[in-house]
Amino acid sequence: MDASIESIKRQFADIFGEAGKLTVIRAPGRVNLIGEHTDYNDGFVLPMAIEPEVRMVCRERQDGTIRLASTIFPGQIVEFSLSGKIERAEPQWANYSRGVTAQLMAAGIPLTGMDAMIANTLPVGGGLSSSAAIEVATAWCFLALGGLEIDITRLAVICQIAEHEYAGVPCGIMDQTIVISAQAGHAMLLDCRDLSRQFVPLDVNELRVVVANTMVKHELSGGEYAQRRKQCEEGVAYFKTLQPGVRSLRDVTLKHLEEARGKLSDVVYRRCRHVISENARTVEAVTMLGRKSYERVGELMVQSHASLRDDYEVSCEELDCLAAEAIKVKGVYGARMTGGGFGGCIVALVQPRAVDALIDHLSKTYAAQFGKTPSSFVTTPAPGAGMIQDG
Repeated sequence: MDASIESIKRQFADIFGEAGKLTVIRAPGRVNLIGEHTDYNDGFVLPMAIEPEVRMVCRERQDGTIRLASTIFPGQIVEFSLSGKIERAEPQWANYSRGVTAQLMAAGIPLTGMDAMIANTLPVGGGLSSSAAIEVATAWCFLALGGLEIDITRLAVICQIAEHEYAGVPCGIMDQTIVISAQAGHAMLLDCRDLSRQFVPLDVNELRVVVANTMVKHELSGGEYAQRRKQCEEGVAYFKTLQPGVRSLRDVTLKHLEEARGKLSDVVYRRCRHVISENARTVEAVTMLGRKSYERVGELMVQSHASLRDDYEVSCEELDCLAAEAIKVKGVYGARMTGGGFGGCIVALVQPRAVDALIDHLSKTYAAQFGKTPSSFVTTPAPGAGMIQDG
């Protein structure tokens, strides 16, 4: 028996009482190896699930009431009913679960009341998609308690809409899709237009993924994310006047973009250049991983970070420091910021023997510059969400 499962079940009992059958659900975080800010532009992304995860303990109720607790916010119990309109409200951490509940109901899926406790080993605001993990875990709890199944693509869309409407973040579909459908030992190339998935093996004998957290919390609902999305839409609107078939930046080539230089504002031009070039980098990275050309994958990751820093302007000095220092360590193929930006984490592709040296180097150099230690961990690709204990 997993001691941590027993521990969170005891915490649940302390909050909600001992009686009844408990179900435990897990939903992993994710890191995106390459393909940033492309998902809401119908582009390509290459995420993988990571070992840190959200676990959720739940128990059925017969009165149509939902009660939520979180180990991160002790003492807070959020309560709402399936019989009334579910509104966004304080505390904000519960809005992810409120939103998923509302969207499942809107989709016609029969729900039961439940008591549920969220236990999170993912850093909130670290850019590792704790929000999508909570959304997916909440949905899985309802499905498990009701003995229900749902198409995974449909579930990803339900969770995405919940984040749009209840967390105020106009995210793409990447996070929810990888959290639901990840395969152990693989990254996933996701085509965000048709939602087709290609699983890309990562040889754990040759590769490790190191994630280093700047400890600068990012907040995607703060407006910068929505602004970038709007700037991309401005670019699309221009290209539609030239080619009516253009639906998104996915349909625009670098040649078309260069021809439009001077006709777009400099900011919109650079935003478009990042997205178009990032799509190309992502597709090439998959090919290079298949050939085990890890040095080239690393070069593409470095180019991606530079583009996010200079063209998309979503990096910060802490991310730039970690990305630059990481590639100084022998055995590190490449590093880049991952997630929405403005803080959060970098991801590095590393030879197994270089992991300890990398983490040590980042700790020392980052502390010397910023006076704090980055939180770093090593991971291999984890499986997607699912039940880990029933009863």
